[in-house]
This record gives sequence, structure tokens and C-alpha cells, in this order.
Amino acid sequence: MKEFFINKEIPYEDLGKGVSRKVLAHSEPLMIVEVLFEEGAIGELHSHKHTQATYVLEGEFKFQVDGKEKIVTKGDSLLIKENVVHGTICLKKGKLLDIFNPERKEFL
Repeated sequence: MKEFFINKEIPYEDLGKGVSRKVLAHSEPLMIVEVLFEEGAIGELHSHKHTQATYVLEGEFKFQVDGKEKIVTKGDSLLIKENVVHGTICLKKGKLLDIFNPERKEFL
């Protein structure tokens, strides 16, 4: 298992439409991902088998989780259970820290 993940050595992956991400650390039970959003970028509604915790590092986002909408800003957090439909619209350029359990192998 790898113990150290040096941020400056990890490139962002351009996902298109104003969104990019980098996997900061991962192992079988856990993954940490930084996601950048340009203003107006959309994280489409989706669901997955992973539990997800999201922490807002910068910016302002309108999230929809399980049909409920809320605007979140720097310092706010979300907890999204597995298989719950969720998505976001970036209202002000921002950065999210996503933590997944288990790791999302499709990101690697």
C-alpha cells in the first residue's frame, strides 16, 4: 500500500465542461479526490454504490441530494449514502474534497 501522495506530483484529469479532478490518496476501503469546478459547471445527477462525504474547500455550490436542494459554501459538508441520487451546479468557481468508501476504481 502506498503511504504518501504528494499533491504537486499528481496531475488533474480534465473531465470537460469546466470540471477537473485529481485522486489525492486511495486504497481499497477509502479514496480522497479533489474536484475543481468553473462557475456554471455541472456535476450531473447520478448515484453510485459508494458512501461519499464532500467538503467545500472554495466556492459556492447548489447541491441536490435525494431530491433536496441546498446552497453550500466554504467549510460546509455533505454526507451522501450509497445509491442516493445527487448532483451539483457551481455558482461561484470552487473546489470540493470528496471522500469515498470504498475507493472508486473507475477513477484510477
